[in-house]
Amino acid sequence: MGIQAWTYTLVFLSFAIYIGIAIWARAKSTKDFYVAGKGVHPIANGAATAADWMSAASFISMAGLISFLGRDGSVYLMGWTGGYVLLALLLAPYLRKFGKFTVPDFIGGRYYSQTARLVAVVCAIFVSFTYVAGQMRGVGVVFSRFLEVDITLGVFIGMTIVFFYAVMGGMKGITYTQVAQYCILIFAYMVPAIFISVMLTDSVIPQMGFGSTLADGSGLSLLDKLDKLHVELGFSQYTSGSKSTIDVFCITAALMVGTAGLPHVIIRFFTVPRVKDARISAGWALLFIAILYTTAPAVAAFARTNFITTVHGKSYAEAPNWFKNWEKTGLLTWQDKNGDGKMQYFGENKAQSPGIGENELTVDRDIMVLANPEIAQLPNWVVALVAAGGLAAALSTAAGLLLVISTSISHDLLKKVLMPNITERKELLYARLAAGGAVLVAGHFGANPPGFVAQVVAFAFGLAASSFFPAIILGIFYKRMNKEGAISGMIAGIVFTAGYIIYFKFINPAANTSENWLFGISPEGIGTIGMLLNTTIALVVAKFTASPPDEILKMIDDIRVPVSTGRNI
Repeated sequence: MGIQAWTYTLVFLSFAIYIGIAIWARAKSTKDFYVAGKGVHPIANGAATAADWMSAASFISMAGLISFLGRDGSVYLMGWTGGYVLLALLLAPYLRKFGKFTVPDFIGGRYYSQTARLVAVVCAIFVSFTYVAGQMRGVGVVFSRFLEVDITLGVFIGMTIVFFYAVMGGMKGITYTQVAQYCILIFAYMVPAIFISVMLTDSVIPQMGFGSTLADGSGLSLLDKLDKLHVELGFSQYTSGSKSTIDVFCITAALMVGTAGLPHVIIRFFTVPRVKDARISAGWALLFIAILYTTAPAVAAFARTNFITTVHGKSYAEAPNWFKNWEKTGLLTWQDKNGDGKMQYFGENKAQSPGIGENELTVDRDIMVLANPEIAQLPNWVVALVAAGGLAAALSTAAGLLLVISTSISHDLLKKVLMPNITERKELLYARLAAGGAVLVAGHFGANPPGFVAQVVAFAFGLAASSFFPAIILGIFYKRMNKEGAISGMIAGIVFTAGYIIYFKFINPAANTSENWLFGISPEGIGTIGMLLNTTIALVVAKFTASPPDEILKMIDDIRVPVSTGRNI
């Protein structure tokens, strides 16, 4: 079968599995809808957490970023991986012991304030919509190439699938769907990586192939060859970095603390029966995540090497099929600037490589992982498998984010603030309506995203870092933190960070250069400054306002101090 036939087959089968699971595990109560009845096994929850956390940014865009940025792309690896460790060890057990459904619920209860709850609801919705835009963009990219439909139509198809199993199943349906999605996405990521590692380096383990000697008899290692190719074509060395140290630090920190503040990941630890199970599932999730994240640098290097060697200097008339297939999507373009009929791929460093010409290729970074099997001429079923894996990664995270939005509206806004006497049946109805409305908005952002997938996701992490993280960490470990401090900090942090991103990405994109950035920090890293601003304002305001009530102080002690017996351990 051809690539398209294989893709239709595998995508249809995976969608059938997702919908079947949603029907089997449909939510029958608000507890099922919000936290899957708190009855998920730790291993299953670990797999679901890994799928929820490893979004389209991890599967599709991260290796693509590394393949273009080289060492600079490592900030995404360090930030997201370190952030998950921070979340698993420092926050998850305490939040699970608190026993509430959502992050706004924790903030509203810890800071004894409906205003704090409302601010947290707004932050959760804002962060989640920013994040889900990247997922829907990933869905559109996959559909536009492999099913040969317009990106907007691809986004609409993805919206329909997510709407069905998120609205029907709630957290219960999403959890078991995400277990299946993890199995699909990790298999889809590893199979081509192993194939290409063997082809290039004779190593069956991609992580080892990344640093191995090439099998072409040149005696060069993979990274040495990439460095050599980059220098010859006028790019910076693949293993060198061009970002400033402060920007690397801030992006990494923003991704780390943003991960720890992401509401759709935090809520996963409420779905297990006990606090002990939350710790166990966090460990399993870290193992499941590590499989993909330790493979990503190798995939990036494989893709970059194969792309350059199969395209640069080749006649367009003899261009491989994969090139012309991706051209149809508009995500890969060639302009014959010198009229010689050959595809020239050059960087801008003419001082380093005086003989280079003008670049004729424009490549969207989000295509590298998806195009990698085609470039390496792997079997058609492997190419289709990667498409199914990319969809699984995007849809799993999108579903988790949409659930956060719906629960923030139905539980935290309606039930806790505006309509406290609402029945459980009506609350569940409003949750499903909110999820449906969120799908429509997410689809719009997916069709009109503010950047490539990983960049959009980085903005979401920065917003989470500047809003939620200080309020959560201070709420657990600093008893003196009060509602006035938390509210002031959250508002200041997210307004500053969102304003900075909006200015450089939408109002004045021409000024989006390191010379104009505050302290040389890019919009992707500004969440770190927003977090520090949030923390500083929160601490100062708390110092000059009233201490929290005694019952709040006792509640914090109960959260922080382990109990020797009982169900919560």
